[in-house]
Amino acid sequence: MIKGFFSFHTKRLLSTNKAFHDGLRKITGLFPGNEELYKLAFIHKSASLRLPDGLVINNERLEFLGDAILDAVVAEYLYLKFPDQKEGFLTQTRSKIVNGQSLGELAMILGLDKFIVSHAHNFSKNKHILGDAFEALIGAIYLDHGYKAVKKFVFKQLMSKHIDINMVLKTETNYKSRLIEWAQKYKKDITFKTNQESSEGLNPEFISLVILNDKVIAKGKGLSKKEAEQNAAQASLKVLI
Repeated sequence: MIKGFFSFHTKRLLSTNKAFHDGLRKITGLFPGNEELYKLAFIHKSASLRLPDGLVINNERLEFLGDAILDAVVAEYLYLKFPDQKEGFLTQTRSKIVNGQSLGELAMILGLDKFIVSHAHNFSKNKHILGDAFEALIGAIYLDHGYKAVKKFVFKQLMSKHIDINMVLKTETNYKSRLIEWAQKYKKDITFKTNQESSEGLNPEFISLVILNDKVIAKGKGLSKKEAEQNAAQASLKVLI
């Protein structure tokens, strides 16, 4: 891991390593090994640091990794908790838990906003930045302690204490309606182009493209036309909002 990059002057950094270390331990229930790895998880791209060799660093790579690991862990949790439910239910429920809005709210509950280094305006209320930092934290935990530690954190700290699964099941996440409302509000021309992909399998996928003013801005896949369009709409909202 990168050594000493936090010697750069950044106003938002915690004044002592002990405060940062203790805060992370309280939130995750784990002892941070590579502390700089966790600090990197909270550097938003707007506050990217440039190393002497020209390398620019921020939390985007950790966010990418954490997103994939979190999907896997939450999928395992739901698979075990709902042994009689089908794939569609599990996919929809996971989406409700790991979508950007939910992760942003969870980041606020955990107090991750205190650690984030960002030059973005009013970032502490930006659910996207908060959610990205949460995913980056997952990536840091994975690299520092491994999959089992992430699983322990998600199962025992998050799902048991902070996520009401019954409330999640009742929550509606109609991204397509939200996208259409956004388009109407700002007088934008939004259309969906959805086709079934050719496949020899029993469950061929649909792929949906979201077109804004004759330009494709996002796409989504699903086992039904509705699922594909919802996923495409969700991806679009991440780009637009």
